[in-house]
Amino acid sequence: MPKILLTVTNDLTYDQRMQRICTSLANAGYDADLIGRKLSGSKPLRDFPFQQKRLFCFFKKGKFFYLEYNIRLFFYLLFAKTDAICAIDLDTILAAFFVSKIRRKPLIYDAHEYFTEVPEVVDRPRIQRVWERIARLTIPRTPYAYTVCESLAEIFEQQYGTAFEVIRNAPKKRETVDDGRWTTDEGRGEVIILYQGALNEGRGIEQSIEAMCEIDNAVLWLVGEGDLSKKMRDLAEKLEVTDRVRFLGYVEPADLQQLTPQATVGLNLLENKGLSYYYSLSNKFLDYIQAGVPSINMNFPEVQKIVEQYEVALTLDRLETPLVVAAIQRLLNDKKLYNHIQLECKKAAQIYIWEVEEKRLIDFYQRILPI
Repeated sequence: MPKILLTVTNDLTYDQRMQRICTSLANAGYDADLIGRKLSGSKPLRDFPFQQKRLFCFFKKGKFFYLEYNIRLFFYLLFAKTDAICAIDLDTILAAFFVSKIRRKPLIYDAHEYFTEVPEVVDRPRIQRVWERIARLTIPRTPYAYTVCESLAEIFEQQYGTAFEVIRNAPKKRETVDDGRWTTDEGRGEVIILYQGALNEGRGIEQSIEAMCEIDNAVLWLVGEGDLSKKMRDLAEKLEVTDRVRFLGYVEPADLQQLTPQATVGLNLLENKGLSYYYSLSNKFLDYIQAGVPSINMNFPEVQKIVEQYEVALTLDRLETPLVVAAIQRLLNDKKLYNHIQLECKKAAQIYIWEVEEKRLIDFYQRILPI
């Protein structure tokens, strides 16, 4: 049974993407180990058909965290039994790269995002240059790579000369979708506007909260935490919308799958603050489709490709609070449009599913490590 070590820097509890990938590898006959970080508040890990390992670090963020984590990861990978190493994003690739060379094991690169173009890096040029040097040192020397959408695959191939497969971060197919979701007093009790994901810069959290000043017939659920957690809670209090904005905190993937279909409208509002967001195919966008939830998204290339085929969402050309308000009110007030979008979601939900992407994933790994 071929063994693969897959590396991330986050707490494994909430990483539904890696849970899907590792479960698929395990079910296909691979011995997959997922390695992440241990935090002081980390919950006990759930049972999965793959192994999980968390590394403790004294530093919690910043350059010293990445340095410490990669040193600890290096020594762990150096002595752990494996047939291949998969680095997820640039923040784990250095350790994986050097160990793969020392041990002469295949190195795989999984680019979950355009790491050098995320807002937290773009706004800090010196830090960005460091990550770009790491990318140019490692990715051209990594023969096996995949990413989450076509736009990023094309960019990476042009930049680094390495071919990238496309394996989308799509949800598993749902057997049933709630057709009774409607937004009038007669149909449902509470009208829910949902954002799921990190409360980080450039994700439209501030505009979403501001929009609730104009929308008094719904509640906004913010599922997740992040760098802006306190700031956004303070903003809700300042705008006096705490009765309409609820911070649900971290929600584990299994619970999130039950929560998402309860929403009336989904939000995926990314600011164009870096090419990572501009070329992204957000997992929450596909989650909304699978749950039959009409959503509001930015008119970025990967979203546009899907919306041109299936009208599963409204799109905005600019991230401005009045435009967010207008789009939400349009979905809440136009029953014909809402039902049409929901029907389009049901069509697209047959296409953008993990069962399709899983086959690509297994084919990819079979070419590297045949079973």
